[in-house]
Amino acid sequence: SLPTLTVLVPLLSLAGLFYSASVDETFPQGCTNTNSLCFYSLLLPVTIPVYVFFHLWAWMGIKLFRHN
Repeated sequence: SLPTLTVLVPLLSLAGLFYSASVDETFPQGCTNTNSLCFYSLLLPVTIPVYVFFHLWAWMGIKLFRHN
């Protein structure tokens, strides 16, 4: 399930970015508006490294707490 998500999320966000580029008249500036699809298609790929970072940070905290 996880490898499918790691492939599916960037593909969906790339499709949303291309859709926004083709449909939205204010494409580059419209990406800052939270109502646009472009904003969320740029936000989705960022969530993966953030999730991995905090997951590893929590694991490291548990390891340090257990072994001290």
